[in-house]
Amino acid sequence: MSFLQDAASELLYPILPIFITTVLGAPPAVVGAIEGLAEGGASVTKVAAGRLADRIARRPLIGAGYGLAAVGKLLIAVATMWPLVLLARVVDRLGKGVRGAPRDALLVDGVPNGQRGKVFGLHRAADTAGAVVGPLVGLALYEGLEHRLRPLFWVAVIPAVASVALVAVVRDPGRTGRASAKAVHARWRSLPSPYWRVLAVLFAFNLMNFPDALLLLRAHALGLSTAGVVGAYAVYNLAYAALSYPAGALSDRLPRPLVFAAGLVFFAVGYLGLGLIRAPWLVFVVLPLYGGFAACTDGVGKAWVSTLVPDHQQGTAQGLYQGATGAAILLAGLWAGLAWGPDGHLPLLVSGIAALVLAGVLPTVQHLWRTSSTEASNRAE
Repeated sequence: MSFLQDAASELLYPILPIFITTVLGAPPAVVGAIEGLAEGGASVTKVAAGRLADRIARRPLIGAGYGLAAVGKLLIAVATMWPLVLLARVVDRLGKGVRGAPRDALLVDGVPNGQRGKVFGLHRAADTAGAVVGPLVGLALYEGLEHRLRPLFWVAVIPAVASVALVAVVRDPGRTGRASAKAVHARWRSLPSPYWRVLAVLFAFNLMNFPDALLLLRAHALGLSTAGVVGAYAVYNLAYAALSYPAGALSDRLPRPLVFAAGLVFFAVGYLGLGLIRAPWLVFVVLPLYGGFAACTDGVGKAWVSTLVPDHQQGTAQGLYQGATGAAILLAGLWAGLAWGPDGHLPLLVSGIAALVLAGVLPTVQHLWRTSSTEASNRAE
């Protein structure tokens, strides 16, 4: 399901700004407004859907989420004015928000803590493999259809609808009466303190993590053509997909903060590299290294969060985590966009340096938290 839906989404993602500005005639500012509103809506929806996933069956929420995403892609295919694209992107991202936390809670249902890195790593690998196939199919069709964009949107509807159909074969064990009662009475304030500490650190980091659209804009500013940008994006996703499962499995053997910190080093290399390089071909060197960041943090971060809360709060915890980090990325896009300047190198350098500092202190901070928690537990005994 995730593979097919991501193939559909990523077929559109690199070419949608071009479609909005060249085919529909909207100014570039509209592109930023559309993505900002869409991602903002998704962040709020993730929090609400996570709470709901701890109270009711998760499969209907997952089905609704994938269904909304398919409807959004269909609306883009028929759009003749940019306001309809705005509606389509909001519907699409709301679908992502509805399905994310319920799906991630279902993924770890019955899985011991020591194997959750593998679970999320495998999911991210399958999901991101779609992000490799989608842009490559889009690029081939773009060239084969004489650079016409609208037919690509109709092609994207096919895997999106197929992913919705697969919801029928998903198994959802549901809730026991006791677990359901616990979930109904659970509140955010009842989430454990280690969860809140980790959430605060990850939120702070994501204030430095721009939307990938800005990185692609930097690649274009360095001299890559539209086809070159799509190709570079596919190479990034290929590295991300290939490294996701090994990184997840490694996080089951090593402390997850350590694997996450390694991801921050990859992030710093990617951002500092994009900020400093001048030759367009070097984008194809830097972006695969940046793929190591996503592989070591996305699934690993979800696995880390899942081990900090009891089973009946998995949906709430994942929804709040994903909503908070999504909001932080939105804020990062705003400040980076304002500071972008002619080529974007300054915000890239600032974020790269900040990530390098956090990578150095994160394992130490986590060790201090664990030590203080152990001492507090010993005093209580």
